[in-house]
Amino acid sequence: MMKKKFKITGGVYLVLDPAMPESLLLQKLEAALHGGLSALQIWNNWTEGTDKFKLIEAIAALCSPYDVPLFINEDWQLLMTTSFIDGVHFDTIPANYNSIIASVGRPFMAGITCSGDLDTVRWANEQQLDYVSFCAMFPSPSAGTCDIVMPATVRHARSITTIPIFVSGGITPSNLVTLKKETPFDGVAVISGILSADEPQQQVQTYKDALGINNQ
Repeated sequence: MMKKKFKITGGVYLVLDPAMPESLLLQKLEAALHGGLSALQIWNNWTEGTDKFKLIEAIAALCSPYDVPLFINEDWQLLMTTSFIDGVHFDTIPANYNSIIASVGRPFMAGITCSGDLDTVRWANEQQLDYVSFCAMFPSPSAGTCDIVMPATVRHARSITTIPIFVSGGITPSNLVTLKKETPFDGVAVISGILSADEPQQQVQTYKDALGINNQ
């Protein structure tokens, strides 16, 4: 069986909102990639009439020179219809994960949102997923209905698994530094914190500095 192309260890994980105007989205993405992203996800927030395949291909073309893996949120069926997607991010534990693996028929990466549920962490560990993500650490409009996660929960998760742990939801470079002192994690997942920045490249580097990651 072919091995997965990428390996995630932590860093800055950008979640793209495909509802943004395409030209602005791609412009922001290209700048963020220059800053040194570790992974990229297309959020399941499509505007009606959007050509998904065209946008996915354009996003993948920007990611390719940087060797940044591209995830799709929830819509795992797209893994069967385009080779530009490297993995899927699940919002909850899928009821038919083994069937999904069989249906896709090729190696793919997978991560999942835990929302403070340690049983989800245990499931992800058993399935050898590529990462888990806790949402939300702080209040955030883009975090939707995520419950606030306590740092103690993330510390407990670290005792359960060695797979990379990301934190998300209302994360800023300043509160990231404080959070890092309270609990062990490997990376941060961000939407508006980067996409709304005037200089996404510099903002990514600022997040990396807060994580203690040297610029690449």
